Amino acid sequence: MCGIVGIFDSRGTHPIDENLLSRMNDSLFHRGPDGEGLFVDPGIGLGHRRLSIIDLSGGAQPLFNEDHSVVVSYNGEIYNFQDLSRDLIKRGHQFRTHCDTEVIVHAWEEWGEACVDRFRGMFAFAIWDKKQQTLFLARDRLGIKPLYYAERGDGTVLFGSELKALLCDNSLARNLDSTAVEDYFAFGYVPDPKTIYRNVFKLAPGHVLAWRRGQAMPQPRCYWNPSFEITGNPPEEEIVEELIHRFRDAVDCRLVSEVPLGAFLSGGVDSSGVVAMMAGLSDDPVNTCSISFGDPAFDESSHAALVAQRYGTNHRVGHVEADKFDLIDRVARLYDEPFADSSAMPTYRVCEIARRHVTVALSGDGGDEVFGGYRRYRWHCYEEKLRRTVPQAIRGPLFGLLGRAYPKMDWAPKMFRAKSTLQALARNSAGGYFHTVSVGYDGVRNRMFSDGFRSDLQGYSALNVMETHMRNAQTDDPLSAIQYADMKTYLPGDILTKVDRASMAHSLEVRVPLLDHPLVEWAGTFPSTQKLKGMEGKYVLKKALEPYVPHDVMYRPKMGFAIPLSESFKGELRDKVQSAFTSDILLDTGFFDPAYLRTIVNDHQSGVREHSAVIWSVLMFESFLRQVHEERDHHWSPKPNVNMAAAGE
Repeated sequence: MCGIVGIFDSRGTHPIDENLLSRMNDSLFHRGPDGEGLFVDPGIGLGHRRLSIIDLSGGAQPLFNEDHSVVVSYNGEIYNFQDLSRDLIKRGHQFRTHCDTEVIVHAWEEWGEACVDRFRGMFAFAIWDKKQQTLFLARDRLGIKPLYYAERGDGTVLFGSELKALLCDNSLARNLDSTAVEDYFAFGYVPDPKTIYRNVFKLAPGHVLAWRRGQAMPQPRCYWNPSFEITGNPPEEEIVEELIHRFRDAVDCRLVSEVPLGAFLSGGVDSSGVVAMMAGLSDDPVNTCSISFGDPAFDESSHAALVAQRYGTNHRVGHVEADKFDLIDRVARLYDEPFADSSAMPTYRVCEIARRHVTVALSGDGGDEVFGGYRRYRWHCYEEKLRRTVPQAIRGPLFGLLGRAYPKMDWAPKMFRAKSTLQALARNSAGGYFHTVSVGYDGVRNRMFSDGFRSDLQGYSALNVMETHMRNAQTDDPLSAIQYADMKTYLPGDILTKVDRASMAHSLEVRVPLLDHPLVEWAGTFPSTQKLKGMEGKYVLKKALEPYVPHDVMYRPKMGFAIPLSESFKGELRDKVQSAFTSDILLDTGFFDPAYLRTIVNDHQSGVREHSAVIWSVLMFESFLRQVHEERDHHWSPKPNVNMAAAGE
């Protein structure tokens, strides 16, 4: 795992600012403390920070081909690099190292842009082809590794593994994107390809960008999409057997390392399955780690201990008080844009604990998206069945009327809280799922925004993001459609971003076998009834793992990696919330209605209404604004459509 940066003069008129390139590279020291490298040629500069995992004595980057006409800076792991190198050697290519980086260079020479189709792994890389005068950027299929890019007004292109690298350039325009702010307060993160800044982008998962000098900025090209085309209905036993084979293979290829390796063990199905596969493939005890919380409602450490005991792992547990929030601002700064997944804090802690003993850790991330594990999947499919019983022309008016008429009863048992369900049924499928995953209740987001900010949006809604992805899913199956949408939004925008930043903050590489793309592609070929059976999510994965994972771990209620926000906003964090919601730096943006912000806080702290998700998102947004203000005081303005660099002059 590493960090990459670069500067590209797309017009061929400016020299490369080597001082800026060096500062960009230094900003990513945490991603690669073992070494650094810079390459500068007319019109191009590449930087690299190295975390040594394979070929410790070689593999320094940027790395070249034989005649130095192709150079690469790369972050990630290509797990099939040995097979590819043998193939390329047969084709006449000469290798000087034993690392996967060199495979990328020769694969580019042999197959050009199509090289990415042959890579199995997680990656974000930049290739400069001197003969073709072309910059080639690529990101892995599912977005495990990040890559940001932007073009300045003078045609200079900046790119890097984290947004902070680009922000080293004080001349880069810092215009907050109003639509990205709307997206953030809907999802709790800014979905790809946007960032919080206008004209600064994430390269989306499964996309490449080939930029030939002298051309205008090209559109990224999608080279891979999740597919849910059902190719048959094999018997359950056959699926179970194939799943274990593919799962074991996905884990096996991720065990290649020349540094200490282990696994996160949360006590859930996915991480327990990963550890079980590792134990069967390793002659030595697996290194595992987890964290325990003082509050039993949030603690899964006893379930993790069952798995650790079964497989005789070297298990280490770090104790964390779930209601201790001393990390809020430190963790918020990892993301360089607002990010409102509160589990980022315990994720940061477990990565910190793991790094004391290993340099590489395998995780169970992706199991819910690939095999249909989230509770919201079950409820969406249930709602979708009801929607399809009523013609679309009358569904909206009928359920909308019932939803408005039904009383709001947040205090009542769940079986009597039908208002939100009726309102959800009035929507189409995309609208219903968007409502499910959105931060807060209907109307809260719109009411917290000022009239001026809503005007800036010009009718835009974050719902557009969900509608676009569910339309592109090209499936009539309700579960497949929302799995596709999550693989385009929640998985890369939240889960993988959270893990990448939390792990890289401690120079820890995390590998995710359940996102092995052959496994993901195969899982899309069998019916959803094998993933979601009745109210049992991840059905076939659990059946496959029954011989490997204790029953009490497998079939217990899903807990997630949560922290007790709701009560903390009434207690320990009460003053912090009040301060953030009334801070000048927040209100001076002009984005918010101050009176309604006060209503949100007062209603939550008095117990009138549950607003913890909304409060956390505002708290993280205010922390982001303070970070930018502190670090870029004379280059920063919160107003949308204002050049922040110019505003400070």
